[in-house]
Amino acid sequence: MTSAVQRLRAQTAPAHDAVDAAFGGHDLGDRDAYARFLIAHARALPAVEAVLNEADGLPDWRRRTGLLAADLVDLGLTMPEPLPFALPDRAGADWGALYVTEGSRLGGIMLARGVPETLPKRYLGAKHLPGEWRTLLTAIDAAGMDRGDAWVEGAIAGAEACFDLYGRAVA
Repeated sequence: MTSAVQRLRAQTAPAHDAVDAAFGGHDLGDRDAYARFLIAHARALPAVEAVLNEADGLPDWRRRTGLLAADLVDLGLTMPEPLPFALPDRAGADWGALYVTEGSRLGGIMLARGVPETLPKRYLGAKHLPGEWRTLLTAIDAAGMDRGDAWVEGAIAGAEACFDLYGRAVA
């Protein structure tokens, strides 16, 4: 039997790849390109975090909007208006969005290596605490087992909505 996390990974892979490709055009070693990269994230992350803040029953997670805002201030920039964002009205959708935002921490750590020491990288450097990612994946799998296929499909829809937001933010 395929786990909820395996289904999330497999079914959202095209959306994930599209967002990675869209953001991959930024040279994080260049101050202006890095600033554009952070601005695009700032158009998406606060919107997702605002929705997740209102969600009930999610596992613990740590917000990163403040870190992103601090990096932008260090670059002499302000936070842009976040794009409109709403999750599909389906059970599990908030878990899917959380999966995307927390998964982006993993990519952020790898990307942070390409940012010069002269540029701020609190946001990209905000890695998971020991065991934090594994705990989230275990919770998603347990919820999928308990709540069934409709819940997993809702989580997939929420993840895809989150990827779509990031795709719109970078455009």
